[in-house]
Amino acid sequence: MQTKFISWNVNGIRAAMRNGLIDFILKEDADVYAFQEVKNHEFQMPMELSEKGYVAIANPAERKGYSGTLIMTRRKPLSRFTGFGESGDEHEGRVLGIEFEDYWFLDIYFPNSQRELTRLDYKIEFNNKVLELLENLRKSKPVIVCGDMNVAHKEIDIARPKDNEHNAGFTKEERQWFTEFLSHGYVDTFRIFNSEPGQYTWWSYRFNARAKNIGWRIDYFVVSSEIKGKVVSSDILPEVAGSDHAPIRLVIGN
Repeated sequence: MQTKFISWNVNGIRAAMRNGLIDFILKEDADVYAFQEVKNHEFQMPMELSEKGYVAIANPAERKGYSGTLIMTRRKPLSRFTGFGESGDEHEGRVLGIEFEDYWFLDIYFPNSQRELTRLDYKIEFNNKVLELLENLRKSKPVIVCGDMNVAHKEIDIARPKDNEHNAGFTKEERQWFTEFLSHGYVDTFRIFNSEPGQYTWWSYRFNARAKNIGWRIDYFVVSSEIKGKVVSSDILPEVAGSDHAPIRLVIGN
């Protein structure tokens, strides 16, 4: 038996629904969908998806029309959680986790460090909290984490590295953190299977960037090393429209 996961920053789930999200979900027939930047406080599961057995687990931001994460699953989780487990710790709906028999699954929308890097310190603090959370969860069972991590890790992950050395998402601090994160025994699953340049998950809406494939790979499926051997495939679906991000897909075997 295999389990298929899809992760996608939909940049507004209502807009994504208007742009064919339901058809995409039904076509992919994945077991679990993790969405970021849903921008929705009162999500109603469409009947077409309820009839297929999907249930929705949401973590909206306090601020309406902003951020937020959402999981649709037809595998019943043992438990669920939001945030970092601290009082008043996370108001932007960025961390959503569920527990299955064999592993924890987390849907995370990492902050953007913003122009002029005004949120860089906040982002690094957030990133460190994520690592602490994963390490604690990992004491009981392996971890799968996915989402828009808002960082292109290496030069191969961005079309124009030299032009972006000091820009949000490609700063030395963010990239070093990602290297440190992986060094704790986590695996960027896409790079298990694909070592080619030109593989991106986000493109600016400006300058016809997507058609020219001037993009960034900032969306990831990462697993703790204990289940690296169970990863069957990990890929990007760049042909799927509806957002400035492409969905990404992971298949895990038993």
